[in-house]
Amino acid sequence: MATIDDKALPHVIVLFGATGDLARRKLLPGLLRLHEAGLMTDAQIVGTSLEEMADEDFVAFARDACEEFGKGDITDARWQTFGEMISYVSTKEGPHALADAVKLAEKKLQGAGNDVRRLHYLSVPPKAAQDVIRQLEEADLVERARIIMEKPFGTDLESAKELNAKIHEVFTEEQIFRIDHFLGKEAAQNILAFRFANGLFEPIWNRNFIDHVQIDIPETLGLEGRTAFYESTGAYRDMVVTHLMQVLAFMAMEPPTSLAPDPIGEEKNKVFRSIQPLDPRNVVRGQYSGYRGKNEVADDSDTETFIAMKVIIDNWRWAGVPFFLRTGKKLAEGARIISIAFKEPPLTMFPSNSGAGTQGPDHLTFDLADQSKMSLSFYGKRPGPGMKLEKLSMQFATQETSSATGVLEAYERLIHDAMRGDHTLFTTAEGIETLWKISQPLLDNPPPVRLYAPGSWGPNSIHQLIAPHAWRLPFERSWRETKKQ
Repeated sequence: MATIDDKALPHVIVLFGATGDLARRKLLPGLLRLHEAGLMTDAQIVGTSLEEMADEDFVAFARDACEEFGKGDITDARWQTFGEMISYVSTKEGPHALADAVKLAEKKLQGAGNDVRRLHYLSVPPKAAQDVIRQLEEADLVERARIIMEKPFGTDLESAKELNAKIHEVFTEEQIFRIDHFLGKEAAQNILAFRFANGLFEPIWNRNFIDHVQIDIPETLGLEGRTAFYESTGAYRDMVVTHLMQVLAFMAMEPPTSLAPDPIGEEKNKVFRSIQPLDPRNVVRGQYSGYRGKNEVADDSDTETFIAMKVIIDNWRWAGVPFFLRTGKKLAEGARIISIAFKEPPLTMFPSNSGAGTQGPDHLTFDLADQSKMSLSFYGKRPGPGMKLEKLSMQFATQETSSATGVLEAYERLIHDAMRGDHTLFTTAEGIETLWKISQPLLDNPPPVRLYAPGSWGPNSIHQLIAPHAWRLPFERSWRETKKQ
């Protein structure tokens, strides 16, 4: 069983793809935040990428990234300590140069030697991952190491098995952390607390009380700079296997024996094993108009930029409860919503003009934004004469709490968890392979893509997919504005 360090030991963090977009936007600013939060004080960062540059050039690159995408002003005084932690080596110089750079970084740390751990973050395209694994083996940087792998992890069952096998030739499963930044969000983890710590909701989290569930991740952005990558993946491989299914597992899992990585991972895998193979008839694939006009896209491209589907979990708790998943590019609104629709009671006692049931069922909604929110909607009597009902809601937002300043962003939390050896929010080899297995009918026989207009909610056939229910988004009400303190 994997052990979890109570706190992060001294670390050398090797950042592959250090000059890439993810490193600029999330990883370098996230490492700065961890350092300033006191969670990564005894560390050195070695950046590596194909570009050739001196240490001082990469330090300047990292500072520019933190100034653009980090929080607050990056003054010289604020930057000095963190900047001194950073060095760089070009991947072109080979494994031995990387090994020398890591060993030099280890010597800079107090207590260098067996107390210093290594964390290798592979911010590289999937096709480059195996090359990096071989480079780490040749550089003798596997001992005392953990490795973070970015999605997508394979493109089907065969490629996922091959990739797992290749990695397991060098790293043990305990050393591997397959990252899903959605599970690093405060709101995703709040699902576990909400479900299992409250006597009000735990007893009703099943088919007897829940009518259906929606997991809805629309995006307004297109594919700026990612079109070539997207042509080999599409919305399903890019988002559903790696993100939406992981969130679904948190929603649907049985209570683990403890909140430790192994029990949570096993309950997630039970959910994946209970999902029926995906029926292409329960899937809508879409492509926004204008996608095929891009340089990297074939004129007859069948790549989906949108996907919606009905997922059936065939177990005791969820029999008969459909889970509807939707995500896509260039949609009308950007959101990350989980919405649980409760079954309606008999309404025969209310007059026909009372408004009972006219605004849909009661909903519990989780917003997976960086500042997590929850909302519970229900019917209540409108003040005044007669029995007139209206939808009311109770809302909660993380930023309203006294501990809001301590919230880590997703990548920050997951990097820190990997440093500590905590697999709770990461995916296992078995989980990934099971998801690809249930995906095979869809991958073998995908329905045709349907065009949709940019700024819409996707192809019109999504309404037939979810009928007799309705999509929760466009959202029925606005979130309450949080009062400034």
